[in-house]
Amino acid sequence: MLGASARQAALANNVANANTPGYKRVDVDFHQVMEDALADGVSADDVEGGALDFTPQPDGSGATRADGGNVDPDVEMASLAENSLEYQALAAVQKTRLHILDTVIGRS
Repeated sequence: MLGASARQAALANNVANANTPGYKRVDVDFHQVMEDALADGVSADDVEGGALDFTPQPDGSGATRADGGNVDPDVEMASLAENSLEYQALAAVQKTRLHILDTVIGRS
């Protein structure tokens, strides 16, 4: 969820700066960060403790406009919608896991 949240902030920043001359879009590829962490044997405690780096990285993809910027608001809005759905799905999974734990310890 931290990665999806960091990506949401980066994408929202791209939309906010879509008309800023020279602004280059950034993105957080949290799926790749998670894959790399799993391949390196990072423990679940490290992931939950914020040991992963979800820093926005410059993304040179897309056409550069005459003013030097490369943000396409339509693409960014579609990415925001996709990321929002993914975040909601992750939140639903987390809520279900917490409910299961509550049931196991007898709190529900």
